[in-house]
Amino acid sequence: METPVNKRVEWVYSAKTNRELCDRYDQWAKDYEQDLTETFGRPQREPIVDLTLKYVSKDAHILDAGAGTGTLGQWLYGEGYRHLVAVDLSPGMLAEAQKKQVYQQLYPMVLGDPLDFKTATFDAVTACGVFTYGHAPSRAFDELIRVTKPGGYLIFTLRPDFYEHSDFKPKMADLVNQSRWTLTEQGAPYLAEAKGETNLYLQTWVFQKNTSW
Repeated sequence: METPVNKRVEWVYSAKTNRELCDRYDQWAKDYEQDLTETFGRPQREPIVDLTLKYVSKDAHILDAGAGTGTLGQWLYGEGYRHLVAVDLSPGMLAEAQKKQVYQQLYPMVLGDPLDFKTATFDAVTACGVFTYGHAPSRAFDELIRVTKPGGYLIFTLRPDFYEHSDFKPKMADLVNQSRWTLTEQGAPYLAEAKGETNLYLQTWVFQKNTSW
């Protein structure tokens, strides 16, 4: 890769199409975790794990949406979750995730497009670092809600600045107004990258799919 390590997050954020985003993650896949940890100061464990433990039983079937190299899946597996399915747009990232041997299945799928799962397949959906600039669009929530069982949970991170200055805020509110999901918990912002050129904060959200859907 020609892109300097300290510019790689900015590099993927600047992708203009899903094809370009996929290609950039494919190129970065083998070095991705090491770069995030050593160069950007990624936490050894993020709050999404404890919030999953709080709301989702260990025997749950969980979709890890935008799984990347499988870091979240590895954290969840370490806590006793065994029914994990990964989707990501990048085959290169999924190849790295598969090496961890924590997922039952891994599929190349694009968030924001129709997902090839039956309605109400999963007890919960998790997504860490997926909803941000230049990545999965807010319309992805419609499909993620569809594939979640009534009463199941959708647990995901958002950049607070992105939430405030994108269409995610009105989209999430609209889904509440439609009674498709209910806000269960909103975590405090936390430092997700401490060593980058600018500190990057994330916030974890927990929604429960309403039983009428």
